[in-house]
Amino acid sequence: MPSYTVTVATGSQWFAGTDDYVYLSLEGTAGCSERHLLDKPFYNDFERGAVDSYDVTVEEDLGEIQLIKIEKRKYWYHDDWYLKYITVKTPLGDYLDFPCYRWITDEKEIVLRDGRAKLSRDDKTQILKQHRRKELEDRQKMYRWKEWHPGFPLSIDAHCHSELPRDIQFDNEKGVDFILNYSKAMENLYINRFMHMFQSSWSDFADFEKIFVRISNTISEYVMQHWKEDFMFGYQFLNGCNPVLIRKCTEIPKKLPVTTAMVECSLERNLTLEEEVKQGNIFIVDYELLDGVDANKTDPCTIQYLAAPICLLYKNLENKILPIAIQLGQKPGPGNPIFLPSDATYDWLLAKIWVRSSDFHIHQTVTHLLRTHLVSEVFSIAMFRQLPAVHPLFKLLVPHMRFTIAINTKAREQLICECGLFDKANATGGGGHVQMVQKAMKDLTYSSLCFPEEIKAKGMDSQKDIPYYYYRDDGIKVWEAIKSFAEDVIGIYYESDEVVCEDVELQAFVKDIYVYGMRGVKASGFPKMIKTREKLAEYLTVVIFTTSAQHAAVNFGQYDWCSWIPNAPPTMRCPPPTEKGTVTIEQIVESLPDRGRSCWHLGAVWALSQFQDNELFLGMYPDEHFVEKPVKEAMAKFRKNLDEIVSAITERNKNKKLPYYYLSPDRIPNSVAV
Repeated sequence: MPSYTVTVATGSQWFAGTDDYVYLSLEGTAGCSERHLLDKPFYNDFERGAVDSYDVTVEEDLGEIQLIKIEKRKYWYHDDWYLKYITVKTPLGDYLDFPCYRWITDEKEIVLRDGRAKLSRDDKTQILKQHRRKELEDRQKMYRWKEWHPGFPLSIDAHCHSELPRDIQFDNEKGVDFILNYSKAMENLYINRFMHMFQSSWSDFADFEKIFVRISNTISEYVMQHWKEDFMFGYQFLNGCNPVLIRKCTEIPKKLPVTTAMVECSLERNLTLEEEVKQGNIFIVDYELLDGVDANKTDPCTIQYLAAPICLLYKNLENKILPIAIQLGQKPGPGNPIFLPSDATYDWLLAKIWVRSSDFHIHQTVTHLLRTHLVSEVFSIAMFRQLPAVHPLFKLLVPHMRFTIAINTKAREQLICECGLFDKANATGGGGHVQMVQKAMKDLTYSSLCFPEEIKAKGMDSQKDIPYYYYRDDGIKVWEAIKSFAEDVIGIYYESDEVVCEDVELQAFVKDIYVYGMRGVKASGFPKMIKTREKLAEYLTVVIFTTSAQHAAVNFGQYDWCSWIPNAPPTMRCPPPTEKGTVTIEQIVESLPDRGRSCWHLGAVWALSQFQDNELFLGMYPDEHFVEKPVKEAMAKFRKNLDEIVSAITERNKNKKLPYYYLSPDRIPNSVAV
């Protein structure tokens, strides 16, 4: 009688094993096996991290095994089980891999296909077509779209983490409890004694050092020592944690009436301001989006303020980017002066602090929340709804969606909800952050997520003209490596553009993103369908780059650049100055966050800058969703390319006082998970 050897691998997460009854049946082209009991209570099989083998004897050869059915039946209480994969050795000695990497919960069953990736056109038998269709039908019931706020990209229909499908929940929910983590961070930083001291001002800049953790030879310490300098102010627009706003100025806007006479002491080439603009030496950062946004009113004891500044910058003869003019409001006039480096020291310093505070708000809500977290969630939901596990693009993308829906759900539950943690320390809390996302949606375009295209559109693409823009240099290298990998995978499964056009599941995935993520807005430029392999490669690169590299670039530098409070104030407690010559050091300190808000801010940027336990970095794919040799070779090539980028970045950073490493692939997690 034919005998099949079945090997079952259980996950290594906490509580991954099970003591329930587990049954298995095989379905082949020539018949089905009976249901075989693999495990029952107290057998000690399917323990956490275990690999167990069983012989399944059948009366007749089953032919080519197409499906494996696993059933779990409760013994005493619901005991979830994480099944990694099943390997079947046939009577002829062939091995078949059946990837799972899912939780089996309650008294449920799952049906697995073998690990070879297949497009829908490749399925010839009715049983495989039906399995594919049913998987998507079930997923679409579990992964439902929901509008969290009008005008936002749609998100998952779940009020809290525990309502999510088990497969996308965190292994340990406590590990991502924002309240717990922020409190723990403040405790670890020895600043928890200040956390309830709202309305209590610091006495001077040095007083902020009471909550500043000195770690020698780090970026945060360098920032603390040099934050007042114009060089440090300008450098952050290129390589800080929000290096996405600066653009080459092609014309001085009418709303910023700067003249050559105002800034001539900052210009080094004996040219007029207009001539410097023509030569490409003037840059601009405009915080217009903040204009009209309501400041946080959740604490009646502290009035908080926002500004919408415009900052003009200049590339000097040393190729350093330096600020030369700052206007703190959008409408020019007597009560909205243009601050200059030649002004009184404290006038100029306070103007720069206002820009840094505004930059912090745009970074947190637009650059970070909207353009990485919320967009990545859209990609994740669409993938689960429209791509079955056997689809090559599901296998390609699923490592880059790990925990993204979960972290966003926790954020909506604790962080950015009404009366959430965001309200405690941020001037855009209490609803301002919602207004900002709604306003920023008009600029969320497909081309803006195409990294090289966006850099070029801002006029920041020339390494010769702007030599120290490491965010650009490293980002383009990582983009190209991801694109090359996507092209290799596409070449394996899509032999022509026609195959791309005919892939109904791919087209449904793309349409879901356009209709629900981008709300069907034509101006977003998101495609409704993909017609060529070249466009598909670009699209997949956008998805993978956004969920991995872009998030890493704007997330993991938060403690480095924002832990020194005067360099990134999360709120301002006095209005912007309306005249020159009146600012004092006391006024600046009174404007900066109080002790309580400073502590909550510090706890937040510390917690947000930490990698997850057992973090998986770009190119690390321990879950073997793909089993084919050509794809594994493509993965090896991808890792080799990434290793070369790591080496180049490491070499460049040697002996630098301000190393740039946020886009080094060994520091880029695969997905948005923090």
